[in-house]
Amino acid sequence: MHCPWTWIDQSESLTTACKVLAATGVIAVDTEYNSLHYFREKLCLIQIHGGHHTYLIDPLAGLDLTPLHDIFAHPEILKIFHAGDNDIRIIKRDYGFIFKNIFDTQKAAAILGHHFLSLENLIQAYLPVDFKKRKKTQRSRWEIRPLTDEQLHYASLDTVHLIPLYLALKEALNEKGLSETARKAFLGITEVTWREKTFNPFGYKKLPGYYNLPDHQKLRLKNLYRWRFHKAQEIDRAPFLIIDDRLLMSLARLEIDPAKDSAIPQKSLCGAFCRYLNELIPILQQRSPS
Repeated sequence: MHCPWTWIDQSESLTTACKVLAATGVIAVDTEYNSLHYFREKLCLIQIHGGHHTYLIDPLAGLDLTPLHDIFAHPEILKIFHAGDNDIRIIKRDYGFIFKNIFDTQKAAAILGHHFLSLENLIQAYLPVDFKKRKKTQRSRWEIRPLTDEQLHYASLDTVHLIPLYLALKEALNEKGLSETARKAFLGITEVTWREKTFNPFGYKKLPGYYNLPDHQKLRLKNLYRWRFHKAQEIDRAPFLIIDDRLLMSLARLEIDPAKDSAIPQKSLCGAFCRYLNELIPILQQRSPS
């Protein structure tokens, strides 16, 4: 299947697109973001479908996205999402937009009693189309420019079936007398807010091998685990890209002479975090009180 699409990375084209979308009255919305490589999810793309055309809006192009605020906040423009909680949270976090009048196809299906709530499953259940999402593309590096042809094709089709799916689910909700239940649920989704990841002070105990460590190495692992979280937060990188769990455990097991900084075996270090060596040395030298 092919759907015509327009890449939006200029203010003029965004203004034009928003005028077209506002006139349709019903739009389908999705986003692509990278939550694997960053501490805070990075919004990389906003897809909006207006019934016959998809607009791929690049939030990394430095655009003023204010015209989108008027679309999302307009009470008479219906915005259709699938599992839109995170989309709305991230857009609110980055731009402070307000959302009114949404319909979430995943939430609607859950209210109707469906157990398999993926977009692929619901489209197969309600629409006479063949639709399959490629997980590899879905999880690709959406922040890298230019996007590949495969990514652009995936993104252009991601919202195409949401409007007909909404119509089918709306009818099913009406038939079962669940429209008001759904309306209240959708209102709750518009009110979600993004929250910073919080530190789990006991998370280090879940690492494989923790309970086999002597006390001083458990203390070192605890401090390394805390340092990694706050460093990830500081530089906005996923913790595993700084030090992965396996290497974190290896560092906790090192036996260091506190009098010799050079005693840290260089072969146990990798370039990914050598830049933090001065921060790590005091932690690696710590021992539990005797």
